[in-house]
Amino acid sequence: MKNKAAVEYRYNRLTWPEMNEAIQLQKLVLLPTGSTEQHGRHLPLDTDVFLSEEVCLEVGRRAPDKILVLPPIAYGLNLHHIDFPGTVHIEPEVFIAFCLNITKSVAYHGFEKILLVNGHGSNGPLIDLIARKTTLQTSSLCFACGYASSLWDKFSEIRESAVAAHADEFETSLYLHLAPDRVQMDKAEKGDDRMGKYVTSDSTSRLVRFNDYWGRWSQLGVHGDPTVASAEKGEIIFEAAVEGLVDLIDELREWPIAARADMHENPVQKDIRW
Repeated sequence: MKNKAAVEYRYNRLTWPEMNEAIQLQKLVLLPTGSTEQHGRHLPLDTDVFLSEEVCLEVGRRAPDKILVLPPIAYGLNLHHIDFPGTVHIEPEVFIAFCLNITKSVAYHGFEKILLVNGHGSNGPLIDLIARKTTLQTSSLCFACGYASSLWDKFSEIRESAVAAHADEFETSLYLHLAPDRVQMDKAEKGDDRMGKYVTSDSTSRLVRFNDYWGRWSQLGVHGDPTVASAEKGEIIFEAAVEGLVDLIDELREWPIAARADMHENPVQKDIRW
C-alpha cells in the first residue's frame, strides 16, 4: 500500500512527517492564483480563483503521485475593478512579497520545482516576477503559467464570440461546467470595451498595454459575450486545460537544475545582495 504522501495531492492535507516523505518524492508544488473581483451580473466574485483552483485540483486527482496543490491565493491586482462592489484589491508590491514568501517557504523545505498557475489576467506580470525572484533567490526552480495557456487552439474550434477577456464566453462556459447552480445566465449580457486603432481600455490590444478604471467605460463589468456560453463548451475547455497542465508538469519535473558557471576571471563580491 502506498504511503499517504504518494497519493495525497493537497498540500495542506499532509502532516509534517508526511511532508518529509513528499519532499523525498520531489513532487512539483502548484500555487493557484486568482482574484476576488466583479464578473458581471451573472458570475460570482470568486470566478478567477475558483476556475484556477479547480483545474489544479483535477490535475492533482489525475496525477497525485506527481504534484501537491497549495491553498490558492484568492486576491490580486484589482484597482481597475474597484468601482464595482465586492472587488478586493491588493497592491502589486504586497502581492509579490506575499507570494514570494510562500514560494520561498516551499523551496526552504526542499521542494525543487514550483509552478504558479494563474487565473487572473492582471496578476500575470506579477507572477512572472515572483517566479523569477524565486528561481534567482533560492536553489529551486519556479515557473509561471496561466491555467488556460495551452488550450486556446481548442477553444478557437468551439468559440462563437470574437472577444475572450472577462466574464465572457470562455469563463462563463467553464463555470457552467463546474458549478452551474452559481451562474445566473438570465442576467448575462454582452459587453465591449472602448477600442481605438492602437489602444483598448482592457489591455486587449497587442500593440499598447493599458488598463483603465472599468467604471469609466462599463456598467456591466463584462468584456465579451457570455450569452453564447454553455456547459458543453466548458467541459471541452476544462479537459484541454487539465490535459495541457499535466503535460507541462511532466516536462517541468524532468527539467534539469544545472550547476552555474562563473565566467569572471577575477574575484567577485559575493556578499552583495540585490
